[in-house]
Amino acid sequence: MKINLKSGIDKLLFGMKQNDVTAVLGKPDKNYKDEDDNVIFVYNAHKIRLTFYEEEDLKFGYAVASSNDLEVLGFKIIGRKIADVKKDFAAKGITKYNQETFDTFENYFNEDNWFILQTEFDEVVKFEIGAIINNKDEFDWKFPVKK
Repeated sequence: MKINLKSGIDKLLFGMKQNDVTAVLGKPDKNYKDEDDNVIFVYNAHKIRLTFYEEEDLKFGYAVASSNDLEVLGFKIIGRKIADVKKDFAAKGITKYNQETFDTFENYFNEDNWFILQTEFDEVVKFEIGAIINNKDEFDWKFPVKK
């Protein structure tokens, strides 16, 4: 699956509704509501979890993925050393990260592109990406609204 920074993942665009997503990926292996009443779809084969925000009319706004096939800007990320992944991002002009540590995990958050590289034992194990918030403090949805 290809990560499209600021837009979504593969054929999924931020702002899609649940039926738009199921038209692309089929029925999820699991779906449930989180503590904020957001709807979560889980696709085991793709190793991806999608969040549809309750407060945003249940639009797709966040993805957590861990498939070895994930690709961003032409390179793979999962299972690689964080230093190597950061070098690849730097070559594309992405160099700023806020770093947080949780037990054996480290998160590298890039606010400009709203993504997190999660590492454990110095290797990238998970990639999270969310819809961008624009300068009006609103989500910048990429999926065209049906009229």
